[in-house]
Amino acid sequence: MSDVQGTVELFIDNEVKANDVVLFMKGTPQFPMCGFSGQVVQILDYLGVPYKGLNVLENDDLRGGIKSYSNWPTIPQLYVKGEFVGGCDIIREMFQAGELQSLLKDKGIAVKESAAAS
Repeated sequence: MSDVQGTVELFIDNEVKANDVVLFMKGTPQFPMCGFSGQVVQILDYLGVPYKGLNVLENDDLRGGIKSYSNWPTIPQLYVKGEFVGGCDIIREMFQAGELQSLLKDKGIAVKESAAAS
């Protein structure tokens, strides 16, 4: 493992552990640079969940590093309380089924009442 790779993995590990909800994405929450990242941002915004968005397009090491960190080939990637939840399709399916809302609540993360699954 190169120093850069080790540094990136440490950075990712710190971000994932220091923030309750982290989205590794293309672009920023304000300006998603791909449709998949945009969909996950819309879901998180709809749920009113505070999260940290990290733009993998700003850093090739981060872009490659997050894929090896999670052993998941695509971006975006959502982490909740240090756990990898999934990419766009998984997040969308969980959201539509009410499972994402339940997962967030179970982890102690507030979800807007209007968005809560009944």
